[in-house]
Amino acid sequence: MTQRIITLDVRPDFRSGAHPCDKIQNALGRVADGEALRLLVPFEPVPLFEVARTKGLTHDAKQIAGGDWEVLFSRGLATETQTTARGEKHSCGCGCSATEPSEIVDVDARGLEPPQPMVKILEALTSLPDDASLSARTDRRPVHLYPILEARGFRGESQEQSDGSFITKIVRS
Repeated sequence: MTQRIITLDVRPDFRSGAHPCDKIQNALGRVADGEALRLLVPFEPVPLFEVARTKGLTHDAKQIAGGDWEVLFSRGLATETQTTARGEKHSCGCGCSATEPSEIVDVDARGLEPPQPMVKILEALTSLPDDASLSARTDRRPVHLYPILEARGFRGESQEQSDGSFITKIVRS
């Protein structure tokens, strides 16, 4: 039996600063037996894996050209090996709204190999409350992050610290 694959590309939504969580949740809820949802996103949607598992969906995630991610969700028995504790818990599971809004959201992305610091920062930005800013600590100056921030309606300024790390303050433009 051939599996029908439905593609949902939310990369333009995220890049424009929109939060496509409802779109993703609705698509996950409509995956039927014999179907799969191919989700294209600009970062690995780790919190979404647990949400999908609770809906009886398994996933197969891989990074594709340009640093984006392709995740194939299909109906089946989800296993613990497909879930991860790396992501923060968000109310909807896809990272669009933080559980507790705050004035400054701190992200420590030190000790990660590129592009993971940028992915972690971008994931945090998807849940940043409108009135909050983000403070990200990295091992390197995140030069590749600046144009992405600008494209999403943010601006960032990095300061080198005495230990050689960088703190980047990110605010909405």
